[in-house]
Amino acid sequence: MVSEPVTTAELMAALPHVLSAPKERTTVAGLCLRPGYNHRLFPERLEMTRAEGVPGDGGRWLNTPWMKLADGSPDPRIQVSILPLRVMDLVWRDRIATPHPGDPVIADLDTSEENLPEGTLLRVGTAVLRVSSVFNDGCVKWKARYGKDAKDWIVAPGHPPLRLRGILCAVEEDGAARIGDVIEKLPA
Repeated sequence: MVSEPVTTAELMAALPHVLSAPKERTTVAGLCLRPGYNHRLFPERLEMTRAEGVPGDGGRWLNTPWMKLADGSPDPRIQVSILPLRVMDLVWRDRIATPHPGDPVIADLDTSEENLPEGTLLRVGTAVLRVSSVFNDGCVKWKARYGKDAKDWIVAPGHPPLRLRGILCAVEEDGAARIGDVIEKLPA
């Protein structure tokens, strides 16, 4: 049985819960590797490198990035995405027929601009990520998988600074994360 997509009313009612996620320190709740389109693996350990983004992720960032620099090379600001666990749990209702969002890192974390402004450094396991200025507005696939209301909620007036779809980051220092590893803000 396929469940109905989340509604605007449910999303708005859950907003205080989403925004009350941990702000300074949390743990990696899930990891995802996408070796090919619509394929998902859930490893216990995920590498993140400056050179490749997430090695083994189908060459997505390295070969087919959705953002490029002026010289045509992949934009490092979109190497790794972190999706808030509370948002994932809210929108991903049918976990059998609907694909996982595909974000490499899932964490119970407040990803708002207020909490994690551009340039914030996050230690994720042994890797260090830099929060970018690129807004993750939820792609067409997000809307198709989780519903129009889930997409509209991300971009609703006043919501973009909340970064409800999560954050995009550049790899600052190579490393790896395991489920249960600490994620923490580093001093500025």
